[in-house]
Amino acid sequence: MTSHDDGRRVRIGAADGEALGPERFAEQDGVRLCYQAVGAPAWPTMILIGGMGASMDWWPTDLCVALADGGRRVVRYDHRDTGRSTTGAPGDPGYTARDLAEDPLRVLDALQVDRAHLVGLSMGGGIAQELAVEHPGRVASLTLISTSAALDRSDGTPLPGPAPGLADLWGGPGPGPGEAAAVEAAVREDRLLTAGGRFDEQRTRAIARRAVHRSIDPAASANHATLAPGPPVRGALADIGAPTLVVHGDRDPLFPGHGERLAAEIPGARLLVLARTGHQVPPPHTWGRLLPAVLEHTA
Repeated sequence: MTSHDDGRRVRIGAADGEALGPERFAEQDGVRLCYQAVGAPAWPTMILIGGMGASMDWWPTDLCVALADGGRRVVRYDHRDTGRSTTGAPGDPGYTARDLAEDPLRVLDALQVDRAHLVGLSMGGGIAQELAVEHPGRVASLTLISTSAALDRSDGTPLPGPAPGLADLWGGPGPGPGEAAAVEAAVREDRLLTAGGRFDEQRTRAIARRAVHRSIDPAASANHATLAPGPPVRGALADIGAPTLVVHGDRDPLFPGHGERLAAEIPGARLLVLARTGHQVPPPHTWGRLLPAVLEHTA
């Protein structure tokens, strides 16, 4: 257990992503988004935006608590078609990528937060970039983890492609029926994306079990890979005015070297390269560097 200044005691979960306080729902425009928040409402709010097909469980509870212990109100949420958020039929999402990108604002509206620090992983980093140019008044800062450019770059040279074996990671047939098959598929994906970084199978499997068990329909998360783009985003990386920290693993097999290029394109951005880290939520062995950097950046 850990205590916070608002008097609320929060249970520190193990690697299985044990719940951080009550699950709540933001409901707006017919969309229902499940979220959790830990930390005093008076503290600066940090919203964690997950990657493609990922529920909030993939932001580990112990990482959320460590950030909250640094004096942040930490919010994590289920994307549409993941966890307990609005879920449609697999193969028929009924919304666009632009709709998905607006969902963090719906969660912040439910919390009555006008401006927050955005921490985005992979696809979530792309969402954070888009919000920074479309809604700059609502973005206090950006922390972009294991991600790539989602907006136009001034440097027209192509970015390096993914490592062999990853290009079709999300393009093949989905896992077989049942929770066990979905868990195995999630563990396999995480193992491939971790590449030469540190892969903790026990920790990953525990998170995957919880994520699958919480999901209304685990197969629906594949909808993210099929989304139409929706209305174009008006802006480029050079238009981002929010203070930006780019965090990238030195062994990221999906976006090799993209962190350096991203930091070079965003005005004033800083780069933190994590050793022995692939395309993943920064693992515990990196937190000695990650936590001080993120807390300083969001101070």
